Formats: sequence, C-alpha cells, structure tokens
Amino acid sequence: MTVQTVTVFGGTGFLGRRIVRHLDAAGFGVRVASRHPERVRSLFPEHPTVEAVGADINDENSTTAALAGAFAVINSVSLYVESRSETFRSVHVEAAGQVAAIASRARAEKLVHVSGIGANAASASPYIRSRGEGEAAVLRAYPSATLIRPAVMFGPGDAFLVPLLSMLRRLPVFPLFGSGETSLQPAHVEDVAEAVARILQAPMAHTVYELAGPQVYTYRELLQTTAAQAGREPLLVPFPFPLWRVIGFASELLPHPPITANQVDLMELDTVAAPDMPGFSALQIVPRAVEAIFPEILQTP
Repeated sequence: MTVQTVTVFGGTGFLGRRIVRHLDAAGFGVRVASRHPERVRSLFPEHPTVEAVGADINDENSTTAALAGAFAVINSVSLYVESRSETFRSVHVEAAGQVAAIASRARAEKLVHVSGIGANAASASPYIRSRGEGEAAVLRAYPSATLIRPAVMFGPGDAFLVPLLSMLRRLPVFPLFGSGETSLQPAHVEDVAEAVARILQAPMAHTVYELAGPQVYTYRELLQTTAAQAGREPLLVPFPFPLWRVIGFASELLPHPPITANQVDLMELDTVAAPDMPGFSALQIVPRAVEAIFPEILQTP
C-alpha cells in the first residue's frame, strides 16, 4: 500500500505540531516544510518517519519543491506581530494564495487552510481583514480547498489560558477586556488537530468548518472559571478597549509581547461558531471542555 504524503506548513507551531502528530498516527507520510528544518527534527524525535524539508512559504521555488508529489497540503502558518520583513498581508494573503496556487499546479488532491472564526475581509482590523482576504485568495487559486476556522485554542503551552492562569495566580486585581462580556467558545488544540487529520481521511469534505468547544463563555465567566481552578478569587475590573489597544501597540516593541494590538481586536469580537456551519460533529469528534483540560494546564510552570 502506497503511503500518502502530506506537506505541512507551520508544522512547528502550537497547532501545527499537533497536526503533524495526528497525521503521523493516522498513517500518512508527513513532510514538514520549515525555514528551520533542524527544529523539526528536535520536535519530533519519537516520530522518525516525519520528514523535515527546508522551505519558506514566501519563496516560490522552495515551496514548489516541498509540495512535489504530495497527496495533500496543510497551511497552518499564522502571524501575530508584524515586522519589516513579514506583514499580515504578506503571510495570510500573498503567501497563502501562493501555496494554494502551487498546490493546484502540483495536482495535490486536497488543501486545508487554517484561518479563524471571525475572519472578515471587510474588517477595520488589519489582522482580521488579512484572514478574510487570505481565505478568498486560497479559494481563487484552489477552489476545492477546505477552510478551517478554529475558535481561540487552549492546551498545555498555549498563548491564551496558560498566560491568564499565570497572571491570575499572582494578581489580586485583574483587568477585563472592556466589561468582560465578549463571548468565546474555546477549542482544545488537540481536537482541532484531529479534525484536520479526519478531513484528509474523509472522501468528501465541506468547504468551511468552524471548530469551537462545547461551551460558550463570556470573558468574565472564563476568567472566573480559570481563577477558581487555581484556587483564586481576584477582583475583576472593567478596562476600556482603547487603553488596551495602546498597551498592545506598545507591547509589540518588546521581543516577546505579552499582548498585541491584534489580540485586543479579537477580544472585542465574539468568537463563537455559527450554528449553521459544519463543525466538530460533522467529523464525529466530541470536543473537550476547558474544565476537562485544566489538570494538564495547571501543571504548566
């Protein structure tokens, strides 16, 4: 039996490395395309069949080489802070469209593009707008592509619940985003990765999946739930979004910003799956709740 090869861009990221492991477990040959192939080898020592190839999503030649002979392509590359060399548009729109076009020319049978709930080409936020424009660019180049829109993802080592937990453990007073009424429907990162693997195994797939967890929280409720798990009961204080945005812009000057302006933009929008969109249930996945994963997250230093 011939092993089907899947090329994964973004395979060293928070979601991407889980996708790699789920694809490997499902019996696919996995080729991780990265600017730092040595990092790929260090991330997957227990998966000797995972192949590391040097490639830059912005470079047509190396991307073409990485896609040669691939059955399917996964693009899970994301950018949260812009720099002189990389912008939301260059990564989420231009590079994403190029990967889709090359996948089409290479006759890859499937393409899965990871976007996010709330992606909107008409948004005033550069980040959210680039996600929406990126989806359109991918579908223009590869009309049968599958778009994955996860809600905010959680799990050990995440950039959402883990930092919140760390701060809630230390601060007796905690600022809310606005009044704390933004709605969220967090998804476990492992469930999202499993969804990607199942899409590649399915004979037919929907064009768009919105992947969100089993429960909707307001931001205030999620903070209260998280604090209770840590044995804390901080005072939650409303804090206006314009001030958060100033903090976000200033933080982006730091090497490892604790919060960015685009994260503030996202926290101003409800990130809840549309009830009429295919989601985890369409893939026979029962998503795990935040509370079920807290024991793992609480072990994070």
